[in-house]
Amino acid sequence: MTENELSKIVFETGLKIHKKLGPGLFEHVYEECMFYELVKTGLFVEKQKLLPIIYEELRIQNAFRLDIIIENKLILEIKTVEYINSIHKAQLLTYLKMTNCKLGLLLNFQSDVFKNGVTRIVNNL
Repeated sequence: MTENELSKIVFETGLKIHKKLGPGLFEHVYEECMFYELVKTGLFVEKQKLLPIIYEELRIQNAFRLDIIIENKLILEIKTVEYINSIHKAQLLTYLKMTNCKLGLLLNFQSDVFKNGVTRIVNNL
């Protein structure tokens, strides 16, 4: 499945969760619901995956944690913030570069309209 096909599944899943729960809950609630729904699709999904960073000869274990990664292709960063700012985008872009993934989605469940809370970040896609 391509990154774009996976992102369509994620969008539809996020929309379903947002319609049922609405905004206003903690990030981990939406993350758990996303993980639960995505696992039901049969996709290979990991949550809270810890990854190292290698800087020259230094290996830093557990340097960053991905909220959700799907099929080792698509990274999801779940937020419940008033608005997505540049640091959120930079964080996800760094995750994409560190993992060689091509697509990431910032999903801000605090948005009144779910589609307005979705931001696509690409890395050489």
